[in-house]
Amino acid sequence: MSDAIIVVNAGSTSLKFAAYDADAAGSLPLLCRGRIDSMQGDPHFVVQNAAGKPLDTHEWGDGQAIDHGTALRFVITWLEANLAGKKVWAAGHRVVLGGTRFEAPARIDGDVLDYLESLAVMEPSHQIFNVRGARALAEAFPGLPQVACFDSSFHRTMPEVAQNYALPKHVRDTGVRHWGYHGISYDYISRQLPKFAPRARRVIVAHLGGGASMCAMLDGRSVETSMGFAGVSGLPMATRSGDVPPGALFYLLRRKLFDDTSLEKMLYERAGLLGLSGISGDMRVLQESQDPHAVAAIAHFVYAMTKYAGAYAAVLGGLDAFVFTAGIGEHSAPVRAALCAKLAWLGVKLDERANNSGGPCVSTADSGVSVWVIPTNEELMIAQHTLALLNS
Repeated sequence: MSDAIIVVNAGSTSLKFAAYDADAAGSLPLLCRGRIDSMQGDPHFVVQNAAGKPLDTHEWGDGQAIDHGTALRFVITWLEANLAGKKVWAAGHRVVLGGTRFEAPARIDGDVLDYLESLAVMEPSHQIFNVRGARALAEAFPGLPQVACFDSSFHRTMPEVAQNYALPKHVRDTGVRHWGYHGISYDYISRQLPKFAPRARRVIVAHLGGGASMCAMLDGRSVETSMGFAGVSGLPMATRSGDVPPGALFYLLRRKLFDDTSLEKMLYERAGLLGLSGISGDMRVLQESQDPHAVAAIAHFVYAMTKYAGAYAAVLGGLDAFVFTAGIGEHSAPVRAALCAKLAWLGVKLDERANNSGGPCVSTADSGVSVWVIPTNEELMIAQHTLALLNS
């Protein structure tokens, strides 16, 4: 019997997972990845092998509902029955916020889950469901070692001046600070970039997916990032607003157009690219549309990135490399081209042919800043941290 690590990303109505071979010396080969969607109304399971070939499906039936415990029991039972000779040895979880207690991956034991659940009041859109998945797994498989990996951890290297807001100390002491997110992705990219640009010290990475953010790195360490206290700030995203003046939010509350619950729902679910375009939060749909609102939404997205890139170049004292990653970053040549054109003043020169083919290097040989497209792999990063922590 050999060992596998399962990586879990638990959402409100979905569960994503990936399984890695923990026995391969010096590496963690992917065995399979899959998901269970629509857990509260039409649960269905799909799984693919490492090459993306479908392996199996399962449906519970329309109108059915399953909880995270049922979903995880099904997934682990399936893995151990279908991956010849493999037993799930450990689990790694994506958890967005580690708070002041955890600046690195942590083993889930004792009161860890209680502490992490208490942070859900700060980050309500993901934290509670990440914790719920880990708690359900602990109840279903009480002897299984589990590790939490935090999206906020990578940004704890930011200088104190970057982590603080200009608020009274008693307010900051409640946990109001610049946490930063997408850290697991940035951690992975920081380890990959030296393979492509070993001399690049001052780097901006743009993680552009349904959730979008940017990070300034110096020598592979975060010094600034666009997501702040919660996952709704910074760049406009698929359905999340990005930066909105606090005064505007007070105004909406005073007008009684929203209460705190409906305002939060609007900012997270009906704003961003969807709110700007009135069409979709999906960049692919917007790029295919000729509607002027779609064009304006994309322009706003690029404009916001331009502002952050300029600020981060100033924070870093210059720029050696720029990296695009995640769904939009890896697959949208027009977005990459539009931003690079705005950054020409920094010395960026785009290689149009390389950009259209997806890179990895999409800048010209004489570009003052090298520009890269590097796929992220948050699941593998979690598996690596899980293995390292449990073996230490």
